[in-house]
Amino acid sequence: MSILWGEGSGTVAEVRDELVHSVGYTGVLKLLQILELKGMVRHEQEGRAYRYFPVVGPADAGGRALGRIVDRIFHGSTERALARLVSGRRLDPDEVIRMKAMLDAAAHDNGGGDA
Repeated sequence: MSILWGEGSGTVAEVRDELVHSVGYTGVLKLLQILELKGMVRHEQEGRAYRYFPVVGPADAGGRALGRIVDRIFHGSTERALARLVSGRRLDPDEVIRMKAMLDAAAHDNGGGDA
């Protein structure tokens, strides 16, 4: 997806050429087909090839992916996911202030009381 976001679009061969690690043509094709089934990309015929275009932006895609991670790995627990994200990491004090504000806003929006 990052290649498609950066370039605006790409054929299987173009995406494959931009990858850091060597991946076979059919592997890239299959991934793009899966992304299309999930509504993340669309394609248009271009000669004998398909040109793939991103349908969702990075923020939306990241939100979807993170939601799946929270659901599958942390059994839906946002608290456990957050604990794992911040444990053992050095956090910038300004970043912590911004995160606290987000948590306070989320608690307020969800009827969480005095947060």
